[in-house]
Amino acid sequence: MSDQSDQPARWTQATVYPDMWADPDDDPRNRDGASPDGELATLLDFLADYRLTLRMKCEGLDAEQLARRSVPPSTMSLLGLLRHLVEVERDWRNWISDGDPLPKLYGERDADFNGAIADQTVVDAAYADLEREQAATDAALAEHPDLSERVGKDGIAVRELMVHRIEEYARHCGHADLLRECVDGRVGQ
Repeated sequence: MSDQSDQPARWTQATVYPDMWADPDDDPRNRDGASPDGELATLLDFLADYRLTLRMKCEGLDAEQLARRSVPPSTMSLLGLLRHLVEVERDWRNWISDGDPLPKLYGERDADFNGAIADQTVVDAAYADLEREQAATDAALAEHPDLSERVGKDGIAVRELMVHRIEEYARHCGHADLLRECVDGRVGQ
């Protein structure tokens, strides 16, 4: 059993609720006004919020902290999650296309996690790769605004692909919560 003194003290920047990442008035995911109109706009809004949440969970950490596998025996790290989502975004384009699959960027099985080393060059590349791959997948899907349309070799519905994207980010944001808390004790929604 691990010694509790090995764990960082829990903390948050929020002053209103002690279990929140940021105060509601300071949270960039909170917007004034009505929710988006329509199913596609709603799906895109949820996806944007989860993408932002993942970035928030990583901000303020150095390369060593981002690469730290803070929840043993798991091999996950925040940097590994960023790199994994690069590969996932890239793979979603394979689902949309009828052509040959795009090659992996980081190598075969689990290279996205295994190559997540404490090097600022690797961190910078992961952020740049994620931004590029997200934009490319967004652009590819923008060509298919009908959520019922079936795309790619397997004929997957655009709606299913959109929901799967949200699910993937939501799942990994949960992982990021635990990883971040174990890195520096920061907790929150």
